[in-house]
Amino acid sequence: MSSMAALAPFKSRSFRFQWPADLCTAWALEMETLILGWYVLVETGSVVMLTVFGALQFVGTLLSPMLGMLGDRLGLRNVLAGMRFCYALFSCVILLLAVTGHLNPIAVLAVATLSGLVRPTDIGLRSALVSATVPPAHLTAAMGISRTTMDSAKVGGALAGTGFMAMFGMVPAYMVITIIYLSGALLTLLTDGTPRTKSGPSAALPSAPRPSAWSELKEGVVYIWRTPRLLAAMSLAALVNLTAFPFTGGLMPYIARDVFHLDQRGLGMMVASFAFGALIGSVAISMFGARLKPARTMIAMTVVWFVCLIGFALSTHAGLAMGMLVCAGIAQSLCMLPLAILLLRTSDERFRGRIMGVRMMAIYPLPLGLLIAGNLIPRIGYQATAVGLIILGLVLTLAIALTWRHDLLHRDAPGNAV
Repeated sequence: MSSMAALAPFKSRSFRFQWPADLCTAWALEMETLILGWYVLVETGSVVMLTVFGALQFVGTLLSPMLGMLGDRLGLRNVLAGMRFCYALFSCVILLLAVTGHLNPIAVLAVATLSGLVRPTDIGLRSALVSATVPPAHLTAAMGISRTTMDSAKVGGALAGTGFMAMFGMVPAYMVITIIYLSGALLTLLTDGTPRTKSGPSAALPSAPRPSAWSELKEGVVYIWRTPRLLAAMSLAALVNLTAFPFTGGLMPYIARDVFHLDQRGLGMMVASFAFGALIGSVAISMFGARLKPARTMIAMTVVWFVCLIGFALSTHAGLAMGMLVCAGIAQSLCMLPLAILLLRTSDERFRGRIMGVRMMAIYPLPLGLLIAGNLIPRIGYQATAVGLIILGLVLTLAIALTWRHDLLHRDAPGNAV
């Protein structure tokens, strides 16, 4: 795919507004997560409290299917914009507490809980909105470009957030975060409120009475359960959240400070290393993704991802660890983007909001993985915990590939359609 073809999604008016909206939201989320994670670790000195903070950001994972269903009913743009105004409100609470001198770890955990009720759904709804407003021919490129918002945030947002906090303190940092959140929410309102309409005879047929919300949600879950390639993709997503993401996400402040003895800027560098690799993978998908077999690619790259994480866990030098994180980041993008493309490209358009809502439920093992790791590290050590969970993930990845081999590994399987 040429570079011009990779930029084709920007021909869509909606995508021209959604991309900067997603970018603002992703940067603010990343800055906020690192600043508060470091604050909790420093104030409490406890890796367990750090993992509790990380876990609370995903408490709303079980609500994701309902929010996805609301997106199908009320409009993906409307629900997504509402969520982003909530992020701005929560950041205002932190800012007010910091200004008045009442900020403490308990207050941070309380706000993290409220934010966690809606935050896990953001990624799924933004992907569903892209698929609903961008022409199918540009979907692969659009997904790759859309992913760059998160990856660039983990590079720039990580460095800016930790650096800004170290230089100016909590109050100025949160003033910037609040402004960025509001900008993202307002830009989201400028995206298309109605998806692309279908053409052909079916488009002219009168619509049937709409079933209840619970019936729609149940219908979406049953649809996934009865579609092997979707069930396999959901299983893989849950697995990597349990065994891979804890070590490049919520545990990173602990790894930077207590394993490699780095300061806030060092934490930003480590997070940025993983994100820089992920950004390379996202750009590669946007340019060449149309040639890849989604199901086969996601399985192969998951294996590479776990191997790189083993190298990261065994590293004793910060520079080597960052190099392994770059490689892991590339593999992560080349796994998760084909997974999302598989879900969106091979599913019925009617279910996309619900499917991406259920996809966000696959994040639920992430807080579980954080809590498991947080409790094991003081007992058996960081390296033993990391290598054990990562090897478990690698073994179960191979089990998923073998269980659904006819739907994932065969060249002509629906999950490998290009």
